Amino acid sequence: MNKTLNEAHVLTTEIMSLVAEEVKGPVKVILCTPFPMLFPVKQLLGTSVRIAVGAQNCSEHESGAYTGEVSAAMIASLGVPYVILGHSERRQYFGESGALLAKKVDIALKNNLKPIFCCGEPLNVRESNEHESLVKQQVEEALFHLTAEQLQQVVIAYEPVWAIGTGKTASAQQAQDMHAVIRQHLAGKYGQAVADTISILYGGSVNAGNAKELFACPDVDGGLVGGASLKAREFTEIIKAMA
Repeated sequence: MNKTLNEAHVLTTEIMSLVAEEVKGPVKVILCTPFPMLFPVKQLLGTSVRIAVGAQNCSEHESGAYTGEVSAAMIASLGVPYVILGHSERRQYFGESGALLAKKVDIALKNNLKPIFCCGEPLNVRESNEHESLVKQQVEEALFHLTAEQLQQVVIAYEPVWAIGTGKTASAQQAQDMHAVIRQHLAGKYGQAVADTISILYGGSVNAGNAKELFACPDVDGGLVGGASLKAREFTEIIKAMA
């Protein structure tokens, strides 16, 4: 929940310019903005093939008397192709459960949105060595009812909640280990060929200093970038680390 309309315009313009000038190679950038900024940012991006726009959430309801909510159909009607679902802050502050997220995934896919599904463990779960079982459970609850074809429309983002804004840092090896666990879990349900097509992003305080090492991991397919994306220069350096 950052940036006014004018600030969003400035940031998007700066990112577009830097990416056009400096980023080489086949890398995809998605700017997931607060709801009021979706259409203005999409208009700014125009027909860009490298930078897309996504929403940060959507309702589990199709439509109706849910004042303040935003439906998947509304987002899709703007020509916005992506939506983040199950972000750790939604789980923590708004009590979003696996059952609820399964409904959100379904309604997003019904409206031809590509969900960016987030999973990850808090510090107490990591310290009790139950992180793998929790993350596998999160993936199962929200995604394992999907067909293989539906799953291939989903991007997964692993967020070690304990490494976000806490001063604790996940190593590249810890990131790789969990990404491998997630991919192996997908393979157990859908087969290795399908699992290998799923993009799994890392979302634990990615910055310009650690991006290259993280993105070099074989099962890390990109980043879900938080605070660093609010600074055009630093965000561009992260993008360049992926290119």
